[in-house]
Amino acid sequence: MTGRLEGKVAFITGIARGQGRSHAIRLASEGADIVGLDICAPVDDVPYDPATPEDLAETVRLVEETGRRIIAEQADVRDAEALGALAQRGVDELGGIDVVAANAGICIPATWDATTPRIWANHMDINVTGVWNTVMATAPHLIQRGGGSIIITSSYAGKKMQPWMIHYTTSKHALVGMTRGFASELGRHNIRVNSVHPGGVNTPMGSGDMINALQRASAGTEALSTMGTPFLPKWVAEPEEISAVVAFLASDETPWITAEHISVDGGQQHF
Repeated sequence: MTGRLEGKVAFITGIARGQGRSHAIRLASEGADIVGLDICAPVDDVPYDPATPEDLAETVRLVEETGRRIIAEQADVRDAEALGALAQRGVDELGGIDVVAANAGICIPATWDATTPRIWANHMDINVTGVWNTVMATAPHLIQRGGGSIIITSSYAGKKMQPWMIHYTTSKHALVGMTRGFASELGRHNIRVNSVHPGGVNTPMGSGDMINALQRASAGTEALSTMGTPFLPKWVAEPEEISAVVAFLASDETPWITAEHISVDGGQQHF
């Protein structure tokens, strides 16, 4: 791959594993230095295994293998002050920020009547406010650079819906509005803001008790399980397939794409 992102710095959340790690490796392989964070700790009610500090260290190793620099910290996207400090550290040590990938999020299967106030609040705080915190911490630095690209990770559920997850579906729909709003106001600074909408992706989000949690939540309404069937002859994407779209939106090849919502779901939103 050529260095489409040579000289750029990318700020990525949820970087310890899964799509966040894949984004970091792909953007670094195309020439970007990386600033990243991950909570690396359990979140209440989340049924899959949490990322760990060891996962974060492995991301650092893999990025450094590409020959690029990386700053990585254990931090929570709900902590606006921590995000602001990390963004400033990226500017101080790497020269600026050009690309933002707001990737961090959670997903907890629960029917409408099993959704507790804590489950609801954690989805809003992490999936929505966490993205807002990320953009607020980084957009001033993109403005200083004369422009850039912000890529917000929504979901197939942000275009259609995900059964047994009204809280998750609501949070991912909110990101569509956030993308459009930031795109409209940041456009005058030559900043593009787009969302990507993965369907199923082969990441550790399927680990731990996640499959059992889905089965428990779907009991009695199994007919909804066919919703979101891909058109292509496989069931899930690999993280690298999402990262290819993120790299495209991060690059100078997309100067006239903003306020768009790009599905990477094999057609799932249409079934």
